[in-house]
Amino acid sequence: MQVDQKSAMEGVTARWPDRIWVVRHGQSAGNVARDHAEAEGITLIELEHRDADVPLSALGERQSAALADWVAKMSEADRPNVVLVSPYVRARQTAEAVAAVLGHPSSALIVDERLREKEFGVLDRYTSSGIRATFPELAEQRKLVGKFYFRPPGGESWCDVILRLRGVIADLQRSHVGANVMVVGHQVIVNCMRYLLEGLDERAILDIDREGDVPNCGVTEYRASDAGDALELVTTNFVPAELAQQGRTGAPDTPAGAR
Repeated sequence: MQVDQKSAMEGVTARWPDRIWVVRHGQSAGNVARDHAEAEGITLIELEHRDADVPLSALGERQSAALADWVAKMSEADRPNVVLVSPYVRARQTAEAVAAVLGHPSSALIVDERLREKEFGVLDRYTSSGIRATFPELAEQRKLVGKFYFRPPGGESWCDVILRLRGVIADLQRSHVGANVMVVGHQVIVNCMRYLLEGLDERAILDIDREGDVPNCGVTEYRASDAGDALELVTTNFVPAELAQQGRTGAPDTPAGAR
């Protein structure tokens, strides 16, 4: 699929990295806690850490190792030589596994706070049922406004996330032309990057979101045209064979009612 970047980035003659991989982190302890809370009808997701410090689960560690094994099997020319990562622990642990097989120290990772998880404000840690029970007016407002534009008090809308990611895209075009770049973030980050890189609109990205969750360590890949001025979508939510053997979860990072 050829992406028309001239229409997606108005007034810009785009130059791109040779390859871009956008990856969701491995399963986190938060994913596990959320599944339990939703299944039991619990209002709040029980976590030991603030969201930024939630680590990978044991399965998430195996998934990250499998992702790293997949990268290790690439030819030297095809491997990532730049790794951008969210500052959140679960994303950094995933990226560190990749950096290790590339022979890069963890300090070589480019930690970018613009890749952090969507912020949920007062809805943080609430399950879907918990949001409806505790914040019925906000639940109704979200229905009216839609998840793309809805901003919970103290939190962000998808549009807010997209706004900060526009700066990441600009940096890819300015600082990493011709490079092989892996971006490790979160479910909403993957979808919002797709919105920007593929020139999508609200309906298209929400249709994609409704199809299902981004798998943990799932890979969406783009390649530059021969001229380097356009991107081709190669694959979406690809799960390498090594990773599939480790198991996967569809659980999002965040309360379903807030996504």
